[in-house]
Amino acid sequence: QVQLVESGGGLVQAGASLRLSCAASGRTDSTYAMGWFRQAPGKEREFVAAVSWTGGITNYADSVKGRFTISRLNAKNTVYLQMNSLKPEDTAVYYCAARNSGSVYPARSASDFRSWGQGTQVTVSS
Repeated sequence: QVQLVESGGGLVQAGASLRLSCAASGRTDSTYAMGWFRQAPGKEREFVAAVSWTGGITNYADSVKGRFTISRLNAKNTVYLQMNSLKPEDTAVYYCAARNSGSVYPARSASDFRSWGQGTQVTVSS
């Protein structure tokens, strides 16, 4: 099972940008899609974005489409989430997730992801 560590969260004002990173270790010889989810206080965890193993296929939640960009650099075992034009409603804990080995296409359901990071807090003030 892969271990995931997120970084890059913080407190920003509305309209600002942040880039989250997720470093993977432990199963780095396998091929798998990865994704980002988020959970706001009192709400369920929701899908944000996902990327295929090669990086050529991406999926986004409608709420972030056009503002967020997911990418990955397999040589560094890292996936990124570039977040632009941040809104207060983007405030949440952001989690990185990896699918099972061999599941190379992106998915939108949390149940399709096997490994999870511990999350990084993103707070957007108005």
